[in-house]
Amino acid sequence: MKTIKFLMKPALFFAGIVLMVSCSGNKEEKSPVKVQPVAAEKKTGPFAFYKDISVKPGLNFEVLSWGKGVDSIGGYLILMSDSVRNNYNSFSNERKGIITDAWNMDMDNDGNPEIYIELLSKKNVLDLNVYEYAGGEFRKITFPPLSSNMKKNYAGNDKFIIKNGDLFRSFPVVNPKDTTIKQGEMKMIQYQLNGNSFSVNEVKQE
Repeated sequence: MKTIKFLMKPALFFAGIVLMVSCSGNKEEKSPVKVQPVAAEKKTGPFAFYKDISVKPGLNFEVLSWGKGVDSIGGYLILMSDSVRNNYNSFSNERKGIITDAWNMDMDNDGNPEIYIELLSKKNVLDLNVYEYAGGEFRKITFPPLSSNMKKNYAGNDKFIIKNGDLFRSFPVVNPKDTTIKQGEMKMIQYQLNGNSFSVNEVKQE
């Protein structure tokens, strides 16, 4: 009798293991684990704006902005790479505004590139920072503000436009009394550069 009980214990033990394995296998088949797709993480960092401007083969200007905290406060950097002459230079400055675009022009046709940096200085107001690269250094060119007469009909929502190598600025005309937009009326300004000084002319709309 003792011998029978002794032999039954290992048999019951192995039967229990087989039953456990069988149950676990059935559970896995009936309710497989579903892997939920992981959403792509939005990349964030201090460099909110970056643009590589190619002036000619071997000559590039890279413009980037940096700053943490308030978007409209920080700095920007211009990196010049002249791989043909193995010449590299940089310029940095503080900014009050969000950089929205940057481009290259040579409006005075002197052979020296000008880097134009467009900033959203207020909620709907644009401004330009302009630098000419000449003699191995960046030289600031003051961009003219709107005249007092122009400001009477200005309330932002302006755009800078490049057309046939010329620089223009357009904005909707507003009523100076209540700043309501006059339907269909626009102001267009053309900028010209001579001797590192801008001149401004209003383009009459037809």
